[in-house]
Amino acid sequence: MAVIALAGCSGAPGVTTSALALLLSWPLEPGRRMILAECDPDGGAVLHGLLQGTLGDRYGLRNLSVAARKGEFGEAFWRQLIDLSSEDGKAESPRDRLLLPGITDPAQAASLSSVWKGLATMFCGIDADHGHDVLVDLGRRGATGPSGVLAEQADLVLVVVRNTLRCLQAAQGRVGELEERVGNVGLLVVDEGPYPAGEVQRVLQVPVVAALPFAPKEARVLSDGADQPRHFTKSALMKAARTTSTLLVQRAAARRARLGPPGTAARSKEVSYAR
Repeated sequence: MAVIALAGCSGAPGVTTSALALLLSWPLEPGRRMILAECDPDGGAVLHGLLQGTLGDRYGLRNLSVAARKGEFGEAFWRQLIDLSSEDGKAESPRDRLLLPGITDPAQAASLSSVWKGLATMFCGIDADHGHDVLVDLGRRGATGPSGVLAEQADLVLVVVRNTLRCLQAAQGRVGELEERVGNVGLLVVDEGPYPAGEVQRVLQVPVVAALPFAPKEARVLSDGADQPRHFTKSALMKAARTTSTLLVQRAAARRARLGPPGTAARSKEVSYAR
């Protein structure tokens, strides 16, 4: 039972790649599903990365803008989801790992104000109504501005950073701004650099929740649709993603137990205090 938002900063820390690794390794009980929503106002990456343009741009957020104006948002949302859970050799897909593709042109973001609000409202009740968990990819600047409502309503907000000097320097302002806006921010560290978790926490003043290895070869499978190496699902990246997913489920569940689901009075009060 979780709505988890991932945000980034300048320097391409790997938000979308991390989100895809989590989506494909998320622990799902029978009957539950996981959705990755690409809500980066700078544009989504999966359609022309992992999926290599095979589906064109027929699906995604831009279609929800028109649906919102017509009062058809809820129905249109489910039609935009792409199945990423099919496995070679299986006749049927379980359809339990789904993608809502992002916009293909940053200029489209100007028309999405109602879409961000609609998604935030839908995600607040999606666990109780449909038995779904949600990962929200906010990209580099999606945690601020109109799409920031998705971060405010999430059970958990993580900033993805690499533990290099360049990335930590770039992340300082973004983490501080997000902590002030929503509170309860954590870090997901991509372990490329020399700085240990304790030093990263000291610099950014928020806790390191989990870490993923820096694994360029495996990451390119997710970011660019590269051929999968043998035993990809057992690679260090995907093993760490499974461990991270379990940690995030536990952390989000603990916060829900304390404050209730997104949209409740206690949750709203915590957000107002963070501001």
